[in-house]
Amino acid sequence: MTPSREELWERLKEPLDLLILGGGATGAGVLWEATLRGLRAALVEAGDFGAGTSSRSTKLLHGGVRYLELAVRHRDPRQLRLVRDALRERRVVMELAPHLARPLTLLTPLFRPLEIPYYGFGLKLYDLLAGRRRLAPSRYAPPREVQALFPGLPPTLGGILYQDGQFADYRLNLALILSALARGAVALNHAEATGFLLKGGRVRGAVVRDRLRGREVEVQARAVVNAAGPQADRVRHLLDPHLPPLLTPSSGTHLVLDYPLRVGLLLPRTRDGRVLFLLPWQGRALLGTTDLPAEATACPLPREEEVAYLLEEIRPYLGDLSDRVLAAWAGLRPLVGKGETRLLVRDHLIVEEQGLYTLTGGKWTTFRLMALDLLERLARDLSLSLPPSPSHRTPLLGAGPRPPLPLPEGVAEHLYAHYGTLAPEVAALGDRPLLPGLPYLEGEVVWAVREELAQKPLDVLARRLGLALLDRKRAEEALPRVGDLMAPLLGWDDPTKQALLSEAEKALPALC
Repeated sequence: MTPSREELWERLKEPLDLLILGGGATGAGVLWEATLRGLRAALVEAGDFGAGTSSRSTKLLHGGVRYLELAVRHRDPRQLRLVRDALRERRVVMELAPHLARPLTLLTPLFRPLEIPYYGFGLKLYDLLAGRRRLAPSRYAPPREVQALFPGLPPTLGGILYQDGQFADYRLNLALILSALARGAVALNHAEATGFLLKGGRVRGAVVRDRLRGREVEVQARAVVNAAGPQADRVRHLLDPHLPPLLTPSSGTHLVLDYPLRVGLLLPRTRDGRVLFLLPWQGRALLGTTDLPAEATACPLPREEEVAYLLEEIRPYLGDLSDRVLAAWAGLRPLVGKGETRLLVRDHLIVEEQGLYTLTGGKWTTFRLMALDLLERLARDLSLSLPPSPSHRTPLLGAGPRPPLPLPEGVAEHLYAHYGTLAPEVAALGDRPLLPGLPYLEGEVVWAVREELAQKPLDVLARRLGLALLDRKRAEEALPRVGDLMAPLLGWDDPTKQALLSEAEKALPALC
């Protein structure tokens, strides 16, 4: 059973080994790794867990086909190492959370004769870099098979079918945090670090403000980790406003389309040198992504030019899909370095400044390797004696075979894909549909509050159920009922409930 928010707040008053600022993939990974290694660790997140970049990815566990091409073209060993490491981590994540991550088949269509050996060889190299942890091998698909998979495509010379991993990013983020909580860690959402505690000129903790109740606590810790993603420079500036920036944030917009797919589509050439993905996602299609320089705002919105770009790039292949858009959202990549964002290596960086350890950059697939590197650095700097890491073989909460559920198949599959072996416990809290025609149950809202620290309607709709990421109009329809279910659990009176529902409705385009 997850501790209550009050219990967790009180435990912030106890001395810690590690305080982590930021509850996205990076911070959640560090919390899990530190907890497994026996450290007293706590995480605080100014918004909701995973509310920023970490719930707005392309939902792929991958090495990166484009990064491999850049590595070969530019003879860049950093890109090659990143692809190799990510491909091997892809399999690790699928083994640790089989309910949240699974293989996905993608097709790269071929339109010119030279593309056949070029992409065929490139994807074979992609397979080889994964080593023993590779998925199904890539293969050539003849034109007839390509047409059967994508009847709307122009005539092709066939295609290359290959496999990568797909995952529910918002649920994996949460699973890492909940798994750490189950082992004694502390994690609080809607709790923001407003300043640092210094001792002898070194960071030894932070002042944390509860954004829901307005109270503050001084959290003492041997080390503080800045894992704030695109906001990492803002956190560094709480320590010293004159520190030069580490990051060049870039915006990645995605569209969700009413366009059912059997396999994913990888289009390796866009006008700005990116690749374009159209992926099956919960009965819809996910189209992405863009790569434009952006300001490091907490709640980015998809820009009109980015939405137009995605629709224009897919039009020559599958026609005009503009009337099929169900949702649009943007995330910010915390890219390390300066220069053209599409060429920057998606590697991570650790910087120590007066005892504040900033861990930034990287990508979802390599979150565990980032945490391992940070813990090794802390062990050296703080003379910590840590046991070997078991994170490569320790399943996350909910991992295991799908349990039997006396529910329609679509509902049962949805519950397993979100909660794993905990699905029966979720269904037991209420098996009435939240909305007609969708697999979400009312019991999921109750579970989100009782067991997953959801505090606001969008915590539930965006980052527990995922509905707001999938279909904005249906999320709007669900808001009143979500408010009714949350109110008695969180002690809201009617004015409070109405104010929170109004806030959620306004925040829905930015999802936070």
